[in-house]
Amino acid sequence: MTAAIVGIGAELPPRTVPNSDFTHLDTSDEWITKRTGIRERRFLAPDGHLADLALAACRQALSAAGCAARDVRHIVVATTTPDRVTPGLAVEVATRLGMPQAAAFDLHAACAGFVYALDHAAALIESGRAEAVLVCGAEALTRITDRDDRSTAVLLGDGAGAVLLADVPDAPRPRFFLASDGEGIPLLYADRHERVLRMDGREIFVHAVEKMTAATRRVLEHQALKSDDLDLFVAHQANARIVRAVGKELGLSDDRLFLNVDRVANTSSASIPVALAQARHEGRLGGAGLLGLAAFGAGVTWGAGVVGWRLGDR
Repeated sequence: MTAAIVGIGAELPPRTVPNSDFTHLDTSDEWITKRTGIRERRFLAPDGHLADLALAACRQALSAAGCAARDVRHIVVATTTPDRVTPGLAVEVATRLGMPQAAAFDLHAACAGFVYALDHAAALIESGRAEAVLVCGAEALTRITDRDDRSTAVLLGDGAGAVLLADVPDAPRPRFFLASDGEGIPLLYADRHERVLRMDGREIFVHAVEKMTAATRRVLEHQALKSDDLDLFVAHQANARIVRAVGKELGLSDDRLFLNVDRVANTSSASIPVALAQARHEGRLGGAGLLGLAAFGAGVTWGAGVVGWRLGDR
């Protein structure tokens, strides 16, 4: 069995927050845009529910695939910011979707969470344990953001994205590489006392470029592929400079690199599926093709992968 993406969806909160809302941090729209590529982001209301965004994204992915929720037995939600300490988002989303007694769980690997979840889903399908798996990335990072910390406040946003992975016999075989290094915990973390993100931005930049590039090369080499074989490459949308640097290291042309961080900022585990949905909407992800993915997050955790897509007409 061969896993491929057959449906994509995304949902963002209605509130758009432009760079001009951060002038109290002794910064400007010009500075934020130049340093990060971000122009605006979406914020979930303080009393909003992340499960609502995840539910909408999953419904869109199922609808795009022409698949009924009751026919899917597995759902994985990558998130750092669920609505409750326990149970996780996946159980609620599965029930509200109408997936009776589905296997449902949350996965926490920070910004690399979606790639980790996608690898798990592909393994379920390839082993014959599942015919289809719903994979969602959902985050409300504003819940763990210090609004007075310029190094993080301007970077983060909220949102959810999802894909349906299913067996597609003629699709290219997927491959993933995942890794972590706990020595990097002090570079990006939120502890149980303060409960807000703290980051060493310069070090994170260097490690993100280095590790996403190396992981992608490792996957390509294992599959006997070159970067030119990728129809589209979507990296974790942390910072436009990071994404472009990875693309340059891999020798990817601009038409194979997708960026949407200017519109949504860094949405952690939601960033890749949200980007996929927007790429699909813009006509960059149609028919069939081979997708390259890479992500890096707190831990530090990172990973990369290649996976095929088979998508019908919009």
